[in-house]
Amino acid sequence: MAGSKLTAPSVLAPFRVPSFRFQWPADLLTSWAMEMELIILGWYVLVEGDSVFLLTLFGALNFGGTLISPILGTVSDRIGPRRLLMMMRSYYAVNALAILLLAANDLLTPTIVLLLIAMVGLIRPSDLGFRAALISESMSREYLTGSLGLSRVTSDSARAAGALAGVGLSVWLGMAAAFLAIALLYCLGALLTSRVATFVRSPDVTAAGEGPSAWRDLLEGVAYIRSTPSLVAVILLVLLFNFTAFPLTNGLLPYVAREVYRVDQAGLGYLVAGISCGAMLGGLLVSNARLSAKTARLMAGAAIIWHALLLMFAQIETITIAIPILFCIGFLQSLAMIALTVLLVRESGERFRGRVMGLRMMAIYTLPIGLMLAGVLIELIGFAMTASIYAGSGLVLTALIAFLWRDSLWPG
Repeated sequence: MAGSKLTAPSVLAPFRVPSFRFQWPADLLTSWAMEMELIILGWYVLVEGDSVFLLTLFGALNFGGTLISPILGTVSDRIGPRRLLMMMRSYYAVNALAILLLAANDLLTPTIVLLLIAMVGLIRPSDLGFRAALISESMSREYLTGSLGLSRVTSDSARAAGALAGVGLSVWLGMAAAFLAIALLYCLGALLTSRVATFVRSPDVTAAGEGPSAWRDLLEGVAYIRSTPSLVAVILLVLLFNFTAFPLTNGLLPYVAREVYRVDQAGLGYLVAGISCGAMLGGLLVSNARLSAKTARLMAGAAIIWHALLLMFAQIETITIAIPILFCIGFLQSLAMIALTVLLVRESGERFRGRVMGLRMMAIYTLPIGLMLAGVLIELIGFAMTASIYAGSGLVLTALIAFLWRDSLWPG
């Protein structure tokens, strides 16, 4: 009887905290808008530009701001992640309205899309990291893993439902109508974010923002990571995953849909939905788990199998087989990334959390590098060989990092 009381409500336990009841829908609406925007504009650039290079450039520009994420991390430590997220999401809405006006007046071109994406890409990569930082301010250790798992569900469900909704609106009503919906979702996300409770920060955290030098704060964050071996290992894995794994199932999916499987925009929506549904299941599973010391083992094991499945995906040439494989890839990807985020939040501490998450987001810069390199390699050796090289190298290096830092990741 006691056991049922412990396990049955655990998946929804974070919603007992009033702040989370505002943050979760705010993150969900923002994620839906992001995925709708990316899938519509990605397909537009591929079709209108008729170039895999432009597609990879589009994907890379979405992450251009990862280089300034550490600076945003210091801002987060100074003003708090709630205020920073609210300002960021308001800017997303302004950017979407600009695309709406250009599309409605037939002024939109691939070049303009790339320019606007480059501008919003300066801040959008940091959104996920600061969501975790905001959650960690309100959640006890008991609810932390569950709340981060549920938070991950917001982005994973958006990749599925948001992608299909974006495709549907764009095909049936046109790009202008789709971006009206996207702008409204961003506005609602910003409004709900403003309702998240503001927490009293401890004196040592407040003191970190009193000095005149953001550069000093950033250097302190770098020094803290360097002095914590487990954080070094996690940051290396973030660098690796974003170079070897995410380019294959994020930025390159429109190319795979059109050139490998020979399907239209709806087919692309099904591919995205496949990987996203798997990721959503992984998020729900982790949100109901108590990982404790097993977190690092889950991260390493899931990441290794994730790369092995990507090797299989590289060889598939039919969409009916690809979708269930992508479902499994999404599931393992979600397990690995949630466990990774839990480790980062636990090890960073309250004083350095914003800066650590900012540096973690900076590590995503390997994704645009991986995307651009993949675009060149695909032109030379094809998608299957390129994807095999990426997945195979990621598999070997993940295992190597887990082995070399095993004493720090799972002591005893």
